[in-house]
Amino acid sequence: MKAAVWYGKKDVRVMDVPEPKLPGEDFVKIKVEWCGICGSDLHEYLAGPIFIPTTTPHPLTGGTAPITLGHEFAGTIVEVGSEVKGFKVGDRVAPDACWVCHECNPCKLGMYNVCEKLAFTGLMTDGAFAEYVVVPDYTLYKMPDDMSFEAGALIEPLSVGIHAVRSGPLIEGESVVIFGAGTIGLCTLLAARAAGAGKIYVVEVAKARKDFAAKMGAHEVLDPKEIDVKARILELTDGIGPDVVFECIGSDKVTPIAIEAARTGGKIILSGIYEKETSIQMNTVVFTDKTIIGSLAYAGDFKTAIDLVSDGRIDISPLVTGRIGIDDIIEKGFEELVNRKDENVKIIVKPY
Repeated sequence: MKAAVWYGKKDVRVMDVPEPKLPGEDFVKIKVEWCGICGSDLHEYLAGPIFIPTTTPHPLTGGTAPITLGHEFAGTIVEVGSEVKGFKVGDRVAPDACWVCHECNPCKLGMYNVCEKLAFTGLMTDGAFAEYVVVPDYTLYKMPDDMSFEAGALIEPLSVGIHAVRSGPLIEGESVVIFGAGTIGLCTLLAARAAGAGKIYVVEVAKARKDFAAKMGAHEVLDPKEIDVKARILELTDGIGPDVVFECIGSDKVTPIAIEAARTGGKIILSGIYEKETSIQMNTVVFTDKTIIGSLAYAGDFKTAIDLVSDGRIDISPLVTGRIGIDDIIEKGFEELVNRKDENVKIIVKPY
């Protein structure tokens, strides 16, 4: 089968690899229908290794580069291990990407997203930019029969947005500013709306993403190339600042601005992945009693995401701006997203 395999920075190869075999009796094999290109995939492509182990095998999965990328996916179960319960061949699923130990303190607290041995499908073990992928049964979530596989492939990033909103937590009626309208920023926007946020403002420079933010319910979209964003945010919030700020980029330059933008006593949720160290004037936080919260991935948020999409409270499908085959994943996927950000949000890949 074909797979998109990471070998190093700017070195992802579409190549033939063997079909995976079940590594344990509590695993399933899934035929992948669609897999989305995530920001973390781009980070690995442009600046990796970030998460991918290259010398020492991962302590939980044993994985090391080369690694097949891809973790935002949906598909159909084609094989189940003898210990798998609650799932069968033919089930349509949208799997969580987290592989965890179930034994460390974070896992015992329900915070498996920060497991001490945390691994992600497609980063620390072979992923879903391939016709087939194997995952442990505890990662599985069933999709309703009327949910498309395209929508199923977007449950993972939507869950990231839902987790960020819950991390605040965002309280109904609170004002929100979201920095970044990529997939995670837009999913955070959708989750904030579903949670009953008051006014929601989005900061973005890319034209397509600005348009998407407006269509998806942002009350105003602010372009830092056109206006003084901090001044406009103050104006929109009666000189106070927003209750909750989400930084969904992972930018060393944007993060200090996001922290400054929040009101006194406000909350700043960081859900971006950073490639560079960030300098923060901590007195900006201390002197204003602000709270900075980290939000990584998700912890049990898939069911909520599936329910919100299934019952129509969230329409996730407009996020897809491109559909490609795996042979085109470099030129029309990674490079397209890097070089034509103004025109793209989410590109999904058919791996066969």
